Amino acid sequence: MSNESIVFEEWAVNGGRVGVARLSAPKSLNALSLEMIRELAPKLAQWREDDGILAVWLDAEGDKAFCAGGDIVALYRDMLEPKPAGQGGVGEAFFTEEYALDQVIHTFPKPFVCWGHGIVMGGGIGLMAGASHRVVTEKSMLAMPEITIGLYPDVGAGWFLNRMPGRTGLFLGLTGARMNGPDALFTGLADRFVSQQHKPAVIAALQEADWQSEPAEAVINQALRRFEKASQEDRPASPVRDHFDRINELTDADTLEQVVTQLKAAGEDGDWLAKATRALAGASPTSLSLVWRHLARSRHQSLAEVFEQELALSIRCLQKGEFAEGVRALLIDKDQQPRWRYPALNDIDPEWIDDFFR
Repeated sequence: MSNESIVFEEWAVNGGRVGVARLSAPKSLNALSLEMIRELAPKLAQWREDDGILAVWLDAEGDKAFCAGGDIVALYRDMLEPKPAGQGGVGEAFFTEEYALDQVIHTFPKPFVCWGHGIVMGGGIGLMAGASHRVVTEKSMLAMPEITIGLYPDVGAGWFLNRMPGRTGLFLGLTGARMNGPDALFTGLADRFVSQQHKPAVIAALQEADWQSEPAEAVINQALRRFEKASQEDRPASPVRDHFDRINELTDADTLEQVVTQLKAAGEDGDWLAKATRALAGASPTSLSLVWRHLARSRHQSLAEVFEQELALSIRCLQKGEFAEGVRALLIDKDQQPRWRYPALNDIDPEWIDDFFR
């Protein structure tokens, strides 16, 4: 079964079948739409109950991106549409169904492989984070850059950012810094590094394996382990790991204002930190405040509690205007001049932030 945005197939293997889902909108960098969510969710439900399906494989067409995030242009149009009282519109449906899908992947009872080649941002990380076998390549580029559009890192970020080493999760949430594949391994967002050139061989190994003699988990691990070893020459260094002590130092302060001041000053430390913190110059002060508050509130929450909190928070973001203004400036008018409600952290009325969490 296929349409223009997602393709499904099943590989016949010795002992059963592997369900395959392929994001198929490369012109939009496989941006996640509500329609794609509504195709993928019931297919996963079907595969979960089908005893003949031994595992699931999720990847994407094109060489540039696994998934560059949610379809925020569609969300922008919906935010501008007047709505009758009590009707949430496309945006509310998108976040509700996206988080439900992400939680299904986190709790899927069968092995779930996600091949995260190319750009993996925002909603793409939401799809990848819960998979049991998360593969990155030499071209993987992961980020949660929501601070630049008046939003905040969602899709379960309150759960997975809080579980990263030290304060790297806070650093990545506040800066939107880009990670390569080894960065994703170090921070716990990926499990295996396999060069993209080996992808056909990995697939062939899985199709030829004997799934009857060993558990599905072992079959997948053996194939990925074999080609991970063959990929070591292509594996770059991890800048996040190399700068771990400095990141912890920069994010060690008692207030958000102090942390942001320290991060902005870190541009003098060298090329990588300068690039990693560059987005702070134009970031929404509201978004920075939401990241700080959300990570503190969700530190000891379960995954389900995090998704529940993020759903309420994201719906407020749809309603309060900062998100719409960020998308307008970056993607609609492209003037790169967002008119944030509060131009600086020190200007923010605490009641404004409190209202996002009510």
